[in-house]
Amino acid sequence: MLDNKDLLKNLRLLEEEHRDLDEVIYELQQNKTINLMQIIRLKKKKLYLKDKIKKLKYELEPDIIA
Repeated sequence: MLDNKDLLKNLRLLEEEHRDLDEVIYELQQNKTINLMQIIRLKKKKLYLKDKIKKLKYELEPDIIA
């Protein structure tokens, strides 16, 4: 099992990759070099990363039911 330090490192890497995908998608759309299938794949990957980020954040700080 990973400790908090490893979880935080993974979280930062995933968040960075998520931001990078945002930039790539934006550039593709702005430059009118739109390959719809490519954008769809990138958006799916971005959603996958978002889910992993949420999972890691929960592992670091789980919701406490009072």
